[in-house]
Amino acid sequence: MSGFPTGASPVPGLRRDPEWFKTAVFYELLARAFSDTTGSGTGDFQGVISKLDYIQWLGVDCIWLPPFYASPLRDGGYDIADYTAVLPEFGTIEDFRQLVGEAHARGIRIITDFVMNHTSDQHPWFQASRSDPDGPYGDFYVWSDTDEKYDGVRIIFVDTEESNWTFDPIRRQFFWHRFFSHQPDLNYENPAVIDAMKDVVRFWMDMGIDGFRLDAIPYLIEEEGHNGENHPRTHEIVREIRAMVDEEYPGRILLAEANQPPAEVVDYFGSDEEPECQMCFHFPVMPMLYYALRDERAAPIIDVLADTPPIPAGGQWGTFLRNHDELTLEMVTPEQRAAMYGWYAPDPRMRANVGIRRRLWPLLGNSRAEVELIHALVLSLPGSPCLYYGDEIGMGDNIWLEDRDASRTPMQWTPDRNAGFSSADPGKLYLPVVDSLAFNRGAINVESAMAQPSSFLHWLRKVLAARKEHPVFGVGDFTVVESGNERVLAFLRTDKRNRTPEDRSARTVLCVNNLSSTAQGASVQLGVEYAGARVRDVIGGAVFNVVGDDGRVPVTLGDRGWFWLALETDEDRG
Repeated sequence: MSGFPTGASPVPGLRRDPEWFKTAVFYELLARAFSDTTGSGTGDFQGVISKLDYIQWLGVDCIWLPPFYASPLRDGGYDIADYTAVLPEFGTIEDFRQLVGEAHARGIRIITDFVMNHTSDQHPWFQASRSDPDGPYGDFYVWSDTDEKYDGVRIIFVDTEESNWTFDPIRRQFFWHRFFSHQPDLNYENPAVIDAMKDVVRFWMDMGIDGFRLDAIPYLIEEEGHNGENHPRTHEIVREIRAMVDEEYPGRILLAEANQPPAEVVDYFGSDEEPECQMCFHFPVMPMLYYALRDERAAPIIDVLADTPPIPAGGQWGTFLRNHDELTLEMVTPEQRAAMYGWYAPDPRMRANVGIRRRLWPLLGNSRAEVELIHALVLSLPGSPCLYYGDEIGMGDNIWLEDRDASRTPMQWTPDRNAGFSSADPGKLYLPVVDSLAFNRGAINVESAMAQPSSFLHWLRKVLAARKEHPVFGVGDFTVVESGNERVLAFLRTDKRNRTPEDRSARTVLCVNNLSSTAQGASVQLGVEYAGARVRDVIGGAVFNVVGDDGRVPVTLGDRGWFWLALETDEDRG
């Protein structure tokens, strides 16, 4: 299956744009899950390279690669045994360097995970720390003679862990871990740890990567009487890393994974004077998109965005629908969580920790109308969206697999054996290809989707292209406007930057979304300043009507329908 993405042609490298991330579309793929070129049953770097034309054709600006480092793989690679080595099954350091170069040649950037909080218990640092407490690595981790310190700090993996402390029989002390007991936390009160981690940053940025996703960033510091999250010293460390990156690697980004309430997440942007991360994932808004679909009201989305404080001018939210983890429900009320479990995870096997371990399409009952609507939302709300591999073709999950492996199965490229992912014996695959009635490889694969002009894959490519034509979706202000209908979410995205006369992209876009399962009408109040503006569909180009003298525009939407409508004044039309 080669040469399939017609229209994909390499561009001469990357655009020089220090704010590239503000208008970018990200795409998360697991190297293990994408394409196997060796017949080992596991994806590899050369497999990713072989599919870069497809990713470029789709319209992706940046690939996010979760951990591919040396690891015993007890937590999907987030248990790192060597930060500067790769698992041999993925290839070599030179293969990775080639991947970065080939992606850049196509105008695609690459960011990777930086797991700062913890290592594997197989890491040489931990092995030295447990065996030689007085040696150079003795203080690299958090040790205690008792397991009663830091009482009251919550346990994150409530399904598997009973304590944040685990006794080590070699050192005869307890070590601290916020995640699995085989993932000891690093001791950031030790300056040598910070220096070692800075060297890791330099190693990979010298390799050419465009940034890091900072995994589990809120948990770096422990202090008696503190809840162990968002400690002021943690922010000092992030600022220190950012200052180093800005000085030595300008144009590279840091993206914070901080699963925290909005008022605390924004702290990881820092300030204009003391910046931390250029981007932060907006965890609180994600579950509200799903909640609003079943509640069929706009209020849950409006409320969570109203609770989100402003961010520095140099920052940008990262938004997403699904990723390699469970759909976390930590940021919702107990009542909302109970409702979402009932709506989206009626079988207990669909749940993990405080969340739901399902892919996007099974979550939404394989409803294309709902999948299109929720994509329209995540692509138009404030932030840069991150897609998850396979969602663009409607891949399913396998809830019979352990933990979060349910949604980490091989990418389905063709209807052939192993879905075209690998030539290996099916029993050798790292995980089995999904073979359910609705989501089997014969029904769901890239080759089939490419051959159908009406497929969701082609729809998504068209919408991503429209989004790219209009930077307002990435950099515009966001304002909720009254729709006169609680089931219709309407908002304006407005680009207030100074622009050149040649820039014909939309300055103001009205986004209207029907969260109801039935057709709805709305009378959107824009304000008299928009009176007489022409209303043009961003996707298809059709002119709908003109905003009335009272600043209102009537809109009729089918069930789960939506519009992106450019508001064009005489000035905009030139």
